[in-house]
This record gives sequence, structure tokens and C-alpha cells, in this order.
Amino acid sequence: MCGIVGVIGKKDTTEILLKGLEKLEYRGYDSAGIYVNDQAGHDYLVKEKGKISQLESAVGPEVQGMMGIGHTRWATHGAPSDVNAHPHVSQSGRFYLVHNGVINNYQEIKEQYLKGVNLVSSTDTEVAVQLIGVLVEDGGLDTESAFRKALSIIDGSYAFLLVDREEPDKLFVAKNKSPLLVGVGDGFNVVCSDALAMVAQTKDFVELHDGEMVIVTKDKIQLMDEQGNEVTRKPYHVNLDPSDISKGTYPYYMLKEIDEQPAVLRRLVQEYINEDGTFNFDPKLIDALKEADRLYIVAAGTSYHAGLVGKPIIEQIAQIPVEVELASEFGYHMPLLSKKPFFIYLSQSGETADSRQVLVETNKRGFPSLTLTNVEASTLSREADFTLLLKAGPEIAVASTKAYTAQITVETILAQALAVAKGLPSANDLDVKHQLGLAANGIQTIVDSKDDIEQLAHEFFANTRNAFYIGRGIDYWASLEAALKLKEVSYIQAEGFAAGELKHGTISLIEEGTPVAAIITDKETASHTRGNVQEVQARGAKTLKIVSEDLAQAGDQIIIPTLETVLSPLVSIVPTQLLAYYATLQRGYNVDQPRNLAKSVTVE
Repeated sequence: MCGIVGVIGKKDTTEILLKGLEKLEYRGYDSAGIYVNDQAGHDYLVKEKGKISQLESAVGPEVQGMMGIGHTRWATHGAPSDVNAHPHVSQSGRFYLVHNGVINNYQEIKEQYLKGVNLVSSTDTEVAVQLIGVLVEDGGLDTESAFRKALSIIDGSYAFLLVDREEPDKLFVAKNKSPLLVGVGDGFNVVCSDALAMVAQTKDFVELHDGEMVIVTKDKIQLMDEQGNEVTRKPYHVNLDPSDISKGTYPYYMLKEIDEQPAVLRRLVQEYINEDGTFNFDPKLIDALKEADRLYIVAAGTSYHAGLVGKPIIEQIAQIPVEVELASEFGYHMPLLSKKPFFIYLSQSGETADSRQVLVETNKRGFPSLTLTNVEASTLSREADFTLLLKAGPEIAVASTKAYTAQITVETILAQALAVAKGLPSANDLDVKHQLGLAANGIQTIVDSKDDIEQLAHEFFANTRNAFYIGRGIDYWASLEAALKLKEVSYIQAEGFAAGELKHGTISLIEEGTPVAAIITDKETASHTRGNVQEVQARGAKTLKIVSEDLAQAGDQIIIPTLETVLSPLVSIVPTQLLAYYATLQRGYNVDQPRNLAKSVTVE
């Protein structure tokens, strides 16, 4: 959600900013803008509602310089518009600012500090840049002091990138709760909210911690803590090739990422299971898990659904109770905890604000924690006691696919390692390495059958307004994620329901032609789910069945390879991802950038 880029010391600043913003399109946005300064008295501000392509069309050949900042905005305060787009400008025209996050006390700041200032936008961000202008022009502070003073006044989450047109050789940077990096170049430096934006310029980045402020010139990065003391921190190297974030021959990132899932599963097996069958985990992590009396998985969205699937996997294999909690609820309504809790945070980006809010609280209480994330050095990774990387490669499409299966895979391997460490008989009940190999092969079989699934998507979802996924047990948890995939990209009002609950109210929504997709992989409940399919058919539903090979019957449309039931979501979810993908294209929408959604949700 939202994206920041900045450059100082490069002649092709405008091109770098625009290409950087393009790399951040996946995060979700509704407007964009850039400010460029040639450091010789000429500067340019261009802002547009809509896509980066519209901004590019508005940028004339004269818009060139040696320093610049850019932003993609996802509306929070104020509707999408040119006026509300970033960068925002102080009343005097001296200061330009881009911002990710939310300023909680912007109304109080307006009333206390900005009574004589004419605010032109509806955003909280403009309040910040106007405050800095007032502190300099009326308060007599220099820019650095005014910026620091403003940070002490502002309450909320922020990643700020500020420019003073009277000091065009500097970028002023600060961070609290929202991610921000400084990229290290040779005779230039860059700033970005995601390394993907600037990996074509440099692969060395300095991570910023909450409360820190940075002054960036083309030759120097001056990092300071909240008290103004200089901080020394070595950059970390991003092992990412720019080609990794291209679509290659694929028309959309979502399809590319669905197809990458077999390789991701195999990579995780190689990463975390040694050739001799032992596990490649930090012994301190396993010891901490052994000490716990209950695991709490905290997540949001697709990661929450991966946690729901992980619960029965971990409980069955590792024989420890697991609770799965929505981060946005848990942070403010924490229940009574067990005596020795261990917290596991699932997040593709590692920057999910809701989860981070919970992690801050559990850290205060001294509870051990583990983050499963796809992004090394992300906030949730840095602040947890332990991290396991998903090794899925960049996930660009807003709708998460390969991160979901990667999270379930890591949960499975970790559960097996814990069972072995505890000496449990259940450690021998499931050959995890073999099962994950079968899962990878099974996913490959499904993605190789795209044409059949494309036809089913057209038949069931191309023209409907509503749809349902149903299942029991592990299939219910998979149904929740299947419905989320469909609704978030195709805009079909799709819901996942426990099949046995239909008769307790939901069946009243079934009308003639309503699509109902049933996931059936559990032998124990297969006949019951089939009975529920009959119930909705009797009321006019159009039914689609996704069934494991060992339970298949005549008339079942999608047959998937058989796995141990508890691991079946690894394969059952894949046809639903493809159904969502094709339904979206058939309905004429952009599958990679669904409306109103952001890839990395960095505000609560």
C-alpha cells in the first residue's frame, strides 16, 4: 500500500523515479506523482490521478534533474485525485513531502499549529509538510531541526521523504512503523519503501528502524536516532536479480506465481530438510517451541487462512495446541493466554501493520516469537526472535498464491521437526518430505491442465454476481481461501462456508444458477459434503466439485492428486487460484491490480 522512491546524484532521476514507481504498482495505488529538482534553480511537480502510465504521459521532456522524489498513493484520507496525490507542498512552495502511513493527530495539529495555513487537500499528509513549513518560516528553525520537531509532534505511522528546494542537495528521511530503506550507490543514493523499486540501481540497502531520521546526499548517508545521535549500520545485500521481478513470457504476474508453486515447494524441502532427513532449523528455535504449552498463529488475509490450515497440521504432527488469531482483532482484544505461549507471525511482506502491532505487545510481555515471511530483513523478521523465510521469490500480484502454499509448507516441515525433537510417535506417522514431493508433482499436474480449468471458470463464474465454496474440516479452511481469491480479483461476492452449516441459514441464499464449488478431500466427511451438494442442487445451484483422486466419482469436474488429508490444501487450492484468475480475465478486469486493494498493508 503506497510506495515511495527518491534519488539524489543521478542525471536520469526522472526515469529512475518513474520506473521505480512502476515496480511498486503491485502494492496498490490510485494516484501518483513526482517532484524533480535540477539543483540549479529549476524544479518540477507532476501529479496525476490514476495509473503510472497517466503520470508518464503528463511528464514533459523538461522534467529533468539530479534529485527527485516520487509516490504512489492508496487513498486513506481524501478521495483519489490530483490534489490529494503526493508529493504535497508547503504553503510557501519551499517544502515537498511524500508519506506512507497514517497521522493519527492530524486534526489536532491543524488546530494548534496551522490556523493561518490554507490547506488544499483532504489528506493527513499535507498537515505534515505544512507543519514543517510553519516551524521553519514562523518558528525560525532550520530544516533538520524543524523536521525533527515535527516528528516529535506527529503521532502515527509514517515513512517520510522530505525535500527543501533551498537545500536541493539533501533528502530528509524518517520512519515509524512503515517500511523505508536507503539504497547505497556509487556517487548517488536512493530511498525506497521496497527494495524491488531500486534493485536496478543498487543491491545494497540500509534498513531504517522506528524513530530514526536520515539525511541523504549523493555521497553520504547520515543516520540518527530519536535524540540526534549518529548511528552506524552496515548495508545488507539483496540477492535479487531484476529479471526475478519481470513477468517474462507470462501475461500476468498472478499466473506466473501460480505456476512457480511446485518449484517453491521443492526449494523449501531442500532448504529446511537435509539429505539425511534431519532438519535445518536453529536449535534454539526448536528448544523454544518445545518449552511452549500452546502456539498462537497471528496473521491477516491469506496468511490467516494459511494459519488455519497450519493449525491441524501442527496439532496432528507435533501434538501441541494451536490457536489462530486475526491480527487486527487480537491486538486490541487479547484473550487469556496460556502459561507458556509461543507466537508465530505469518506475513508475505513482513510489514503487515496489524501483525506488527501484536508483535510489539507480545515482545513487551517477553513472549518468544517466530516470523514466517517472504521478505528478508522486513520489520516482522527483525523484531521477532526467530525468522523462517518462505523462499518463494518476489510475489508481485496483489492476490497471494505462492506465499500461501509456501507458508503451509514451512508450517508442515517445522511441525515434523518439532515432533522429532520431542520424540513423539506421531513423528513417524507422516513422511513429510515424500508428501511435499507428491504435493509439488500434484500442483504441476494441475497447472498443466489450465485449459480445462479456464473452460470451467467461464461456465461457472464469468457472468455470476455471487458464488460459494463449501467444504468440511480441512476443506472448509481451503474454501475460505478459495473464496477470498475469487472475490478479491474478480469482484464476485464469494463466500466460503462449512458445508454442514448450510442448512443453518446460508442455504437461503441459494437461487437458480448460483455457483457452489465443493472441495472434497477428507474421507471421513466426503459423503456428508456430497449430501450438501445434493441439497444445494435441489434448490437450483450449479455445482462444481474439486475432489481428490481417491474419492472421485463420475461427474466430478476437477480431480486432484491424493495427499494425506491434512496436507490436501496444498493441491486443492491451486485449481481455485486458476478459476479466480480466468474468471477475472473473462470479466475484463486487471488480475494483478484489483481495485481498492494493496499488496502490503502497512497501516492498521
